[in-house]
Amino acid sequence: MKQPLLVLTGPTAVGKTKLSIALAKAIGGEIISADSMQVYRHMDIGSAKITPSEMDGVPHYLVDVLEPDEEFHIVKFQQMAKEAVSQIYANGHIPILVGGTGFYIQAVTRDIDFTQAQCEYDYRKELEQMVQEKGSHYLHQMLKEVDPVSAEEIHENNVKRVIRALEFYHQNKTPISSHNQEQKERSSPYNLAYFVLNAPRELLYQRIDARVDEMLANGLVKEVENLQKMGCHKGMVSMQGLGYKEILAYLEGEYPLDEALCILKRDTRHFAKRQLTWFRREQDVIWVNKDQFAYNDQEILNYMLSCCKERGIL
Repeated sequence: MKQPLLVLTGPTAVGKTKLSIALAKAIGGEIISADSMQVYRHMDIGSAKITPSEMDGVPHYLVDVLEPDEEFHIVKFQQMAKEAVSQIYANGHIPILVGGTGFYIQAVTRDIDFTQAQCEYDYRKELEQMVQEKGSHYLHQMLKEVDPVSAEEIHENNVKRVIRALEFYHQNKTPISSHNQEQKERSSPYNLAYFVLNAPRELLYQRIDARVDEMLANGLVKEVENLQKMGCHKGMVSMQGLGYKEILAYLEGEYPLDEALCILKRDTRHFAKRQLTWFRREQDVIWVNKDQFAYNDQEILNYMLSCCKERGIL
């Protein structure tokens, strides 16, 4: 018998946090964050991090566990998430992966083998230096030449993933996109219920804009100023996150605050669009379109619970 694992994902600002707590309480679940930013301490506002009061007593893993200067990547996430899954089973509960980073989720649900993708530090440093000197577009063009499929999937601003894809090609002489496709076709080791929460695009974009305005009101600029004082800079992976790189650019005089906020809203909308593209490619997902439930949270929860029962999870 495969052990149960639930996934609750969807585009940014769709409303995963509140629903995840209700779901966890309904099934006796504990939550593992599948988010590339909430893992960092001191980065609360820009990452829309769940607060202790919002957790409402539900245990959370991979939230507030690393300093901003610590390395965090897919392999480390997978290792930490699998440890959390084992701990939750030992507690007699059901693990729920919650967050919007699709590749992180896939790493766990398909138990992707990353042994072929170990990094080469000298080559990585060379690529990082190249970004500083020639910019992210130049690096993305390099990727386009050796792995056009990955170049199509990875935005040029996602320097971390561009470097990883180039690193993989350098080491294995095969595109990482081919490797990922092979891994994606592996069957899941879990009894899986993979929910994608969604809302009409217009509403989603309104919520994104409102969230950015709320972050500003809650002190996003001050948060980034404090990170600067701690020694955080744009060369760090953590500071490449949405909300941080734009405000950092404003603080460094690259453009005024109004423009930084416009760029942040635009790039967050683009990010949500890419998230949805990723989830549409995933197999065996259960789409939960909020408008089909008249935005009734209890109806949405009831539907998800019925899907879990059908799959023998409850």
